[in-house]
Amino acid sequence: MSARSGPPLGFAEALGLPLSVDLRTAARAFAICPATAYKLIRLGTFPCPVLRVGGRYRIPTAHLLCALGIEERPIYAVPLEDDDAGTGSRPHDTHPHAPEASP
Repeated sequence: MSARSGPPLGFAEALGLPLSVDLRTAARAFAICPATAYKLIRLGTFPCPVLRVGGRYRIPTAHLLCALGIEERPIYAVPLEDDDAGTGSRPHDTHPHAPEASP
């Protein structure tokens, strides 16, 4: 049996995936070794749809996340706890204010 191709994916890493991933990345997401992933594909029991593109397998990230129980992405790109205390600024307040016109 082959070893895993790296540590399992974390939540933040999973949300940063491109539109589709290779089979090794999908295997990491499910915390299984690539050999097991190939076997599941051959048996038709891989937990989400798999596309064959040329000689490679690609897994749509939306289906991968859904199979992992991640159906919605967070609204904010940064945690609200990291907000500057006392300034009242929010992530959407990053645009400088237009200078006031002189009379």
